[in-house]
Amino acid sequence: MLLQKIPKLSIAFLLVIITSNANTQTATQHKFSLQQAVDFAKKNNVQVKNALLNIKIQEQNNRGITAAAYPSISANVGTTYYIDIPTQLIPGQIFGGTPGSYIPVQFGTKYTTTAGVQLQQLLFDGQVFVGLKARAVSMQWKQKEYEVTEEAIKVNINKIYYQLVVSKSQIELLDANIARFEKLKHDVNEMYKNGFSEKLDVDKVDVTLSNLKTEKSKVNNAIEVGYIGLKTLIGIPSKDTLVLTDKITDADIKADALIDSANYDDRKDYQYLQLLKKLNEFNIKRYQLSYLPVISLNGSYSKQAQRNKYTFFEKGDWFTTSYVGLNIAVPIFSGFGKDAKVKQSKLELQQVENNIGSLKLSIDGETEQAKLKYKSAIETIDAQKRNMQLAEKVYEQTKKKFEIGTASNTDITNAQTELKTAQTNYISALYDAVIAKVDYLKAIGKL
Repeated sequence: MLLQKIPKLSIAFLLVIITSNANTQTATQHKFSLQQAVDFAKKNNVQVKNALLNIKIQEQNNRGITAAAYPSISANVGTTYYIDIPTQLIPGQIFGGTPGSYIPVQFGTKYTTTAGVQLQQLLFDGQVFVGLKARAVSMQWKQKEYEVTEEAIKVNINKIYYQLVVSKSQIELLDANIARFEKLKHDVNEMYKNGFSEKLDVDKVDVTLSNLKTEKSKVNNAIEVGYIGLKTLIGIPSKDTLVLTDKITDADIKADALIDSANYDDRKDYQYLQLLKKLNEFNIKRYQLSYLPVISLNGSYSKQAQRNKYTFFEKGDWFTTSYVGLNIAVPIFSGFGKDAKVKQSKLELQQVENNIGSLKLSIDGETEQAKLKYKSAIETIDAQKRNMQLAEKVYEQTKKKFEIGTASNTDITNAQTELKTAQTNYISALYDAVIAKVDYLKAIGKL
């Protein structure tokens, strides 16, 4: 039963292990408490690192939005060499010619050089204005996205870490059973030598002892898989040694049980959707303001020189041209494209609002289910612990009866089976309680 539970819990980390790469660095030892494991994962888990990079990407995106509000200044220098000077046609009658005739004339010089500076400054653009206001919310949204990712990793680390801690108790119980049967084997052998027991009794004890050792080996292998998964999750090479320093008891699992109630605002995924809603509201406003005129200021200052020889670095006339202009671009008709964008963004806002409503229902259901499972898990721990203690007493009493000949080998085998079942049920209850507590704390946003 318990061995079936461990592989299920390992599926998540096996998926991570498949994608991990071999590490050729020297193996090292890591001693982590739960909090240290979480802190290490914040810096080394790939998903968390990418979420942090998304924040930095958004910072640069915001810089791009801010840049639209700053003046744009550019400079240019250019030289033109006319292989053939452009020809213009002048009406011949200007020079006394026949009306309707034209005289070809070449104007200009072989070389022309221009150097100038241009300035452009946006004075008003509704979309840029909204973008500037939305910068802070977009940063909060990316930060919350990071926190949601971080929380998901933290949930998995909590579950796996404490399951591995609980597995130490499982190994201790198996070791205790093996020690019992090593003692029983010795006693039965002595009884057999003295003619108070049959060879069949010795063989049965050997079979049970062998099964216990095989079970311990399987459990150790399952635990090792769990350690590999936890290493990958927190971002350390699988060849490194990981030592878990925290311990957990029944009292730890029961501590602070069911003292908090759910609050939507405590949930990071709820906060994430609320920020997404604000961004969608900004998006609607952005498209609505696109109906307003765009006002910009532009100016230019330039110098131009003309030469028949390339003597621009020598003395000569440079002619100045400068201007300042105000431009107002008034949108009149864009094929209903702006209207479509406004309606689309409103529909997208409705989707977010629907998702928020759905999340509230999900949080309510998740909290109630987690509360019931957690409460049931605590009750089960107490019941299974009593059963295990009772099964230990029954086994010890049956063993004493067997030693004095008032109980059969079948009786002691049954007692051992019942003890092993009770121990397995107790460990399963611990596993379930650990998961239930983590799920409950995550459901109420207090993990």
